[in-house]
Amino acid sequence: MKEQFIELLRSTKREGIENVIDYLEKVGFFSAPASVARHLNSDGGLVVHSLNVYKTATAISKQMIALKPEIAEKLPEESIIISALLHDVCKANIYKKIQKWRKDADNRWEQYDSYDCDYSRFPVGHGEKSVIMLLRLGLQLTNDEILAIRWHMGAWNLPMQSYEDKSNISAAFDSCPLAAIINSADGLATHILEVTE
Repeated sequence: MKEQFIELLRSTKREGIENVIDYLEKVGFFSAPASVARHLNSDGGLVVHSLNVYKTATAISKQMIALKPEIAEKLPEESIIISALLHDVCKANIYKKIQKWRKDADNRWEQYDSYDCDYSRFPVGHGEKSVIMLLRLGLQLTNDEILAIRWHMGAWNLPMQSYEDKSNISAAFDSCPLAAIINSADGLATHILEVTE
């Protein structure tokens, strides 16, 4: 998975991509979980999730272009790769392994390995943090890629946000097919591809 992820990023030939790859290696992106207790909460889950978002975004893009061919120019492959694979770089160094307790099938307490997370080092928000980190690493992002990464969580935390934020997300999705597709792909990957029975 790691090799596929890096190969896809390098295929973009984007300025700054090697800095991003080096950083992700250094901070443990490829061994991090995708979440604390939900989807892909295991070692390497974050890279699996990112590739799932990429595969889903690619499939959605093809279908949307078939339905509305004029949006094809707004959905270059390199933008889908960058937005899908790097939407969650903010999670690269927030997880730590811990022990938790739960009841087993016989209603007895058992200890198990899990994760906790700490957002306190740079608490600016999820999508915003990913964008800022990538720009600081020298990755050249298009405006559409910035919107897609910034709004990949959709309106998940917007009930507490201002009217301006709520208007911004709507405008981003209306004007930027990439943002709407990455948001949809993230949700579909999380809630369909990564759900275990």
